Amino acid sequence: MSYETLEYSVEGSILTLTLSRPEQLNAFTVTMAHELVAAFDRASADDDIAAIVVTGKGRAFCAGMDLSREGNVFGLDESLEPTMHDMLERLDDPEIALGVRDTGGQVSLAIYRCTKPVIGAINGAAVGIGATMTLPMDVRIASEHARFGFVFGRLGIVPEACSTWFLPRIVGISRALELAYSADIVGSAEALELGLVREVVAAEELLPTAYALAERFARGKSKVATALTRQMMYRNSGESGPFAAHLVESLAMFYASRGDGKEGVEAFREKRAAEFTGRPSDQMPSFYPW
Repeated sequence: MSYETLEYSVEGSILTLTLSRPEQLNAFTVTMAHELVAAFDRASADDDIAAIVVTGKGRAFCAGMDLSREGNVFGLDESLEPTMHDMLERLDDPEIALGVRDTGGQVSLAIYRCTKPVIGAINGAAVGIGATMTLPMDVRIASEHARFGFVFGRLGIVPEACSTWFLPRIVGISRALELAYSADIVGSAEALELGLVREVVAAEELLPTAYALAERFARGKSKVATALTRQMMYRNSGESGPFAAHLVESLAMFYASRGDGKEGVEAFREKRAAEFTGRPSDQMPSFYPW
């Protein structure tokens, strides 16, 4: 499969997704949105992929929405008058799916449902959707040149890409509101202080650092257990209390213990490396997705 706006490269068990419109600072388009959704879904279905690194080509990660498009730059159909009922009852109706739904949100949801760990290697400017699309990624590593901006207020629009769910969970509600209200551009050091990124490294160390972390996530780990763990963390942390987590964890533990868990226990007893064979593409337990 080929892409217009992305580079999709697998080495070993690590997929690198590179936003590739360098002359436009990897500005986001509707085509890029559709290609990112397809790429993450493709990666979820590929059992040879154990982790994903996302970065940008050239000097930017993603400079935000490409505002050069004629008409509604977000690709929305202004002739419609959508309601919440439409969103709840007609979400997949082409009129709503193509004319109303936030394309950045569709990307974030594809990352959210992905069964592989996702690491953002933020090499430069990450502004607007360039910032919000990183929030569903499990870990964000920034180069010294990275910049983040939740600049929606400057454009008279609102945060998107499910960021009003993710951002407060990452930096806290007060900091999230400050970032949105001010629409300021923050550097990599401030992003680190906010907890928006895990670490800041020299530009030449960005991808090696991301790949080393991806290898740690992948090497010797059950892909099914990793997929379940990722979904359990995101979904259970949004519940109102721990009992919901107990229900899910009980089922997940039950099925894992009779799947890759058997090999893991045997390998521990025999003092050898485990050889896990579970496939997230078709061997997730029957209760998934709950």
